[in-house]
Amino acid sequence: MKIEGKEFRTIWFDEKKQTVKIIDQTKLPHNFIIKDLKTVKDIINAIKIMEVRGAPLIGGAAAYGIVLAIIEKNDPYFIKESSNDLIQSRPTAINLKWAVNRMMKKILGVNNNKVLETALYEAKEICDEDIKFCENIGLNGLKIIEEIYNKKKDTVNILTHCNAGWLATINWGTATSPIYHAHKKGIPVHVWVDETRPRNQGANLTSYELNEEEIPNTIIADNTGGILMQRGDVDMCIVGTDRTLSTGDVCNKIGTYLKALAAYDNGIPFYVALPSSTIDWDTKDFKDIPIEERNSEELSHLEGLDESGNVKKILIYPKKSKSMNLAFDVTPAKYVTRLITEKGVCEASAEGLKGLFK
Repeated sequence: MKIEGKEFRTIWFDEKKQTVKIIDQTKLPHNFIIKDLKTVKDIINAIKIMEVRGAPLIGGAAAYGIVLAIIEKNDPYFIKESSNDLIQSRPTAINLKWAVNRMMKKILGVNNNKVLETALYEAKEICDEDIKFCENIGLNGLKIIEEIYNKKKDTVNILTHCNAGWLATINWGTATSPIYHAHKKGIPVHVWVDETRPRNQGANLTSYELNEEEIPNTIIADNTGGILMQRGDVDMCIVGTDRTLSTGDVCNKIGTYLKALAAYDNGIPFYVALPSSTIDWDTKDFKDIPIEERNSEELSHLEGLDESGNVKKILIYPKKSKSMNLAFDVTPAKYVTRLITEKGVCEASAEGLKGLFK
């Protein structure tokens, strides 16, 4: 996708420097900075502090983390320890563990002189595969938007939460991919962008990338979606997911559950877009999903531009107040209209998923 008219991926490998390059998402939307990651610890830190974020991108970053570990020290013990550290860096998103396990399985038993070549090839495959998956998610979701447009013959209003755009993947995005495909096809769309406290990924990232693609969008406070649905100003909701169970239950950015409840009450279709790498086939009870609790400063402090154009961080809560910062919640399958995957669209259920992924 584009930034200032130029095509970018979110992550790539610099063969000459033997480093991983990323778009530092903590600096967006005010500054566009490409950062070099030189070691596996750099990757782990980038994941933890969310320089890279979004389940598919975290998976791609973790894959390249194994590559950097091999470059740093081609020792089985060091690589294994690094893989464990990568998995623990953000435990909720299943793509991270999936990618690390896939990388470790691929290099198992490979001769030392071929390990780096094998790992690098597999990391690139994981990223290229994600791009294709997200493109197909877009084509499958496009049909849904087309159906709404053919009935309405007017702008399709779509509400989304957090950032499940191309910045959360390698390219195209999950929730935004159908929107991008609809826009490219000439279907008029408008996106209601949840601000998405506490890190404001909707305002800082989703609106930013939609602006770059010249797609009409409006940022709203997280609590505004309900009244917009009541007024008939939302035709559909579409969100991403950090982990979807084989039962169809969806774990996503905190606040997703409340949007799903509002959509259900107002008869608004609520879709979840995901690549198969985000499906957790083993966990059966959503209560067993590890829910990340992040630093409370993400709630109590805000960053923004001052009058001089400098980025500043300020405290917005009373100094003595405490706050809790849970990063994710779970939307039960019964509130999800359909899942949009690279293989097609299905019910949010064990039967629906098994029908696509035999």
